[in-house]
Amino acid sequence: MVCGVDEAGRGPLAGSVFTAAVILGDDHGIAGLADSKVLTAGRREQLSEAIKQRALAWAIASATVAEIDEHNILKATMLAMRRAVEALPMVPAEALIDGNRVPPGLLCAARAIVRGDAIEPAISAASILAKVARDAELVALDASYPGYGFAVHKGYPTPAHLAALAALGPCVAHRRSFGPVRAQVEARQISLW
Repeated sequence: MVCGVDEAGRGPLAGSVFTAAVILGDDHGIAGLADSKVLTAGRREQLSEAIKQRALAWAIASATVAEIDEHNILKATMLAMRRAVEALPMVPAEALIDGNRVPPGLLCAARAIVRGDAIEPAISAASILAKVARDAELVALDASYPGYGFAVHKGYPTPAHLAALAALGPCVAHRRSFGPVRAQVEARQISLW
C-alpha cells in the first residue's frame, strides 16, 4: 500500500504548517481529486469529507509556530510529514511525497515527486486534507486574534496582512523567524522568542 503525503502552509507568516498522509484503494471512487490550490474552498471541503469516508487510511499532522521558528520551515514541514505518516493506522509500503525532498526517519520507503499533487491521486488527497485543516486553524486564529484578517488571507503575506502586522504588531500566531514578522519584532523591541 502506498500513501500520498503533502503539506499546506509553508509560505504564510502565521499559523502551523499542516501535512496529511492518505492511503487510497484502487476503487476509491473519489472524483475530482486535484492539487488543492486549483480547487475552490467549497470543493475542497466536499472532497475532504469524501476522502475521510472512502480512504483506506488517512492522518493529519502539523508542526507548530514554535517548531517552525526553532527548526526553520523546511525542517518543521519534514517533521510534520513524518508525524502524518506515523499517525496512519497502518504502515504503508511506500510514501509518495510531494516535492523534491523526503522526510528523514520515515518507517517506510519513500519517493519525492515534483508536482505530485497534480499527478498522484493519493498526494492530491493529502493536499486537500492538509489545506482544509490549515484553513480551519486560521479561521479559529481569526476569532482569537481579530484585526489581522487570518480568515481571509490565511496568514499569507498579502498587502492587507502586512498592513495589519504593521499597525498591530505580531501576535503569538505569527512566525517570528519570517522576515516581515521579524522586522516588526525588532522595530518594536519585542523578544524574538
